[in-house]
Amino acid sequence: MNNRKIDKLDLEILNILQADGKVSNAEIARKVGKAPSAVLERVRKLKKSGIIEGYECIVSHKSLGRGLTAFTSIRVEEGVGATEVGQKLAEFPEVLEVHYTAGRDSYLVKVRVEDTEALQATLAKFGTIGPVRDTNSTIVLTTVKESRVIPLPLEND
Repeated sequence: MNNRKIDKLDLEILNILQADGKVSNAEIARKVGKAPSAVLERVRKLKKSGIIEGYECIVSHKSLGRGLTAFTSIRVEEGVGATEVGQKLAEFPEVLEVHYTAGRDSYLVKVRVEDTEALQATLAKFGTIGPVRDTNSTIVLTTVKESRVIPLPLEND
């Protein structure tokens, strides 16, 4: 758990980086009105404390032939709090997200594949994991919003 106190400058830096992860340190410094060395030190501390977890390149899934997105609820027979099945689900390359959930089903999994045949094959692979008892998939028709940006206030309240 992170105990680092986040101030207004940290929030400004985080908002800038979330909007453009490739922005230069000098550009961040210009936008926040601080020296590049001070901004660099802030970013290093945000990384070290785990507030900044990393940077990634967002690739168009459709341009790579992965046009079908599905969310699959998975019911398993494993002890409460056990996530071994989730670890196995996460190993499949077509699985983008695995969430251990409360309720009737144990996991909610986001899958990106080529088509319904590929989804069927993926679900069959899920079925080879011993404790998996049932799956229920919802196919996405249109994605209205998809983001990993965490809304941050401009001021720390």
